Amino acid sequence: MSDDGESRSFIERDLSATELFIPKVKYEYLDHTADVQLHAWGADIKECFEQAATAMFGYMTDIDKVEMRGHMDLEASGSDMENLLYSYLDEFLFSFSTEPNFIARKVEILHIDEANFTIKCRAYGEPFDLSKHPQGTEVKAITYSNLQVWNEPNHHELFVIIDI
Repeated sequence: MSDDGESRSFIERDLSATELFIPKVKYEYLDHTADVQLHAWGADIKECFEQAATAMFGYMTDIDKVEMRGHMDLEASGSDMENLLYSYLDEFLFSFSTEPNFIARKVEILHIDEANFTIKCRAYGEPFDLSKHPQGTEVKAITYSNLQVWNEPNHHELFVIIDI
């Protein structure tokens, strides 16, 4: 995680039409014993990562109620693609669990380095507000159990189990 002061700070501002565009949903929730498995797919690995974070937030609240009032930049790194996915989602979980309790409606990967396993992203949303956002299921943790990243030509998908 970067210590530049910009990362993990919610910046409220007017967003452009491009930033406000919501991509098609490309994820689903799969039942798993006492947990839930997120399955995300896309045209490339960037889209898979974007969809995975959106899926996690969608499990925590009705993300259609989340306004994109600003953004938060996050960075993560890992030792391989699976560890990168874990770290990336864990950063989002941390941003939700601590001030300003940020919840994203949309996530955009700004850069992913598949050789060095680093990622930079921008999430659009707002601070969580119980009077506005219905409380979904609490996500306690990201797990390594059955965590899979498929990043092959014409096959981009991932699976991750979240502890609820």
